[in-house]
Amino acid sequence: MKRTSAALLLGLLGLALAAFRAFAQQEQPGVSNQSCLACHADPNLGMLLQNGEQLSLFIDSEVYAQSVHGQGGYACVQCHTGLRGYPHPSFQAADRRDLSLQLYAACQRCHSGEYQRTLDSAHQQARDRGVLEAAVCTDCHGAHDTRRLTDARSGALLPESRSWIPQTCARCHNAIYEKYLTSVHGAALLEEDNPDVPTCIDCHGVHSIEDPTTAAFRLDSPQLCAGCHTDPERMGKYGISTQVLDTYVADFHGTTVTLFEKQSPDAETNKPVCFDCHGVHDIRRTDDPVKGLQVRENLLARCQVCHPDASSNFPDAWLSHYVPSAERHPLVFAVDTFYKFFIPGVLGGMGVIVALDASWRVRQRLAGRLRPGAGLAETEAAQTPATDSAQPAAVEPAPEESNPDPGDG
Repeated sequence: MKRTSAALLLGLLGLALAAFRAFAQQEQPGVSNQSCLACHADPNLGMLLQNGEQLSLFIDSEVYAQSVHGQGGYACVQCHTGLRGYPHPSFQAADRRDLSLQLYAACQRCHSGEYQRTLDSAHQQARDRGVLEAAVCTDCHGAHDTRRLTDARSGALLPESRSWIPQTCARCHNAIYEKYLTSVHGAALLEEDNPDVPTCIDCHGVHSIEDPTTAAFRLDSPQLCAGCHTDPERMGKYGISTQVLDTYVADFHGTTVTLFEKQSPDAETNKPVCFDCHGVHDIRRTDDPVKGLQVRENLLARCQVCHPDASSNFPDAWLSHYVPSAERHPLVFAVDTFYKFFIPGVLGGMGVIVALDASWRVRQRLAGRLRPGAGLAETEAAQTPATDSAQPAAVEPAPEESNPDPGDG
């Protein structure tokens, strides 16, 4: 019965999904894409914006056909729902930006989840403050040339999309993009097409982009880095330690940051996180002679940012993110190994002594020779043979009576 009900429910869901897809892809009667292109295929078609700028209304049919919407068979009027008749209703826009801000909300009809997440993003917060240039859907995805970024079946990001993402972000964040190009991540992605390195969205998110200047983002940033740097398969290709998070949390800096993250995520702390030492968008290889932290002078300079009085031997206490081994830091490895055996040995020996004493007391109590709460001294006294002072005194003979026997006289 349960299997039949489940099969029926799945069947109904399949029919509903098929109906929705058919409705989404159907063209409105009499308003086909060809009807729209009868005018909008003209390269000279345009309109005048309120600021006097001429806006082209030309649509390249080939470009649209290659877009993800064109490939899906979507009709123009499914986005431009108010333009089903001709002449079109009057539309006014102060400038190109005003035009985009008026039209981009159409995306939520099909992408409501993504649209809702953008409402809490750093971009939306910037627009709320009056920064109208902050990105909206069409700034990143385009309008009539929207490309497919993920695999239609798995939802995974397509390989060619990874290099396209930072180039898209560069439209607004070009200075950051230029730094990213010189970083170990950016160079590996854009020059070597390496799929293992992060793009912008791996750290900042996609639609629900956080404000990276907040204390909460800063405190959580070690977890972002750990997402890649604790992956044995990924790091194993490059001989990079996967102990980065464990070794960081184990030291004073990381312990403090972890406490703040869990107890006071909105509070500021002056303890460093990953990007305070390694950089943000301009992260270099550790052996880079200019900024690499394997170079003693570079590491000292980084330490002196927080410890201005640090001397030249100050960085010697830093063991990097590698667990001490016989090859790396042999002295620390030897001390660590000694205490791994010494401390359990001491504690284990004490545990054995306590266990033996407890078992002895139990046996004595079961034998009836030990009162509850009796101490060791009292128990030993109870078991010691009696001394002479404990023996009963000798009986003395009774004294003679002072009165003579009446018969004597």
